[in-house]
Amino acid sequence: MDDRKIQIFLDTLLPLLKAGVAFTIPLALLSFVLGLILAILTALARLSPWVIPKLIARFYVWVIRGTPLLVQLFIIFYGLPAVGIVLDPFIAATIGFTLSVGAYSSEIVRAAILSIHKGQWEAAFSVGMTRGQALRRVILPQAARVSVPPLSNSFISLVKDTSLAAIITYTEMFRTAQQVASTTYEPLLVYSEAGLFYLVFCSVLSALQNYLEKRLDRYSAT
Repeated sequence: MDDRKIQIFLDTLLPLLKAGVAFTIPLALLSFVLGLILAILTALARLSPWVIPKLIARFYVWVIRGTPLLVQLFIIFYGLPAVGIVLDPFIAATIGFTLSVGAYSSEIVRAAILSIHKGQWEAAFSVGMTRGQALRRVILPQAARVSVPPLSNSFISLVKDTSLAAIITYTEMFRTAQQVASTTYEPLLVYSEAGLFYLVFCSVLSALQNYLEKRLDRYSAT
């Protein structure tokens, strides 16, 4: 690597780091939290004895899981203005990622709830709990522990998927890399550097996931 490339590499470190910390991570966190709330509501609707909520939830999951996230982002940001709905890139990206997380994570939450032995329900009912109380006090806390590993993987995947927000002009880390590459004419170097940052972020998150899983395993064993 010649001196010019080394200098470009060093000069690009701070802008990429700032974009990652100030834009990529907040977008991922907000989308994941909102998506997780949506996932829980969707999972509960899927398990509901009422037909209408169940059908709406199934339709939502079917549409989101059956279409590419890239297409969904294009529809939200570039398509909705055709009907008079113009969204800020951050809002559009948040909506798109939230809907995606909600659909995929709802299956994780639903499977976790179904994995809890029916005896837990019966025990809750035997002490006078309603279905809602049993779900809130007994079933969901146990399902949460089961859901941690797959939901953690979903969050790590979401951090990488935020790079798609670049196509709707949201200036997150990958968008910043595109801007730098267009002025330095070093796409291989700059995009590799961006990939290195994603790798570091995801490695840190994986380490946190492993730590959390060990803590939960120790709690379950006591």
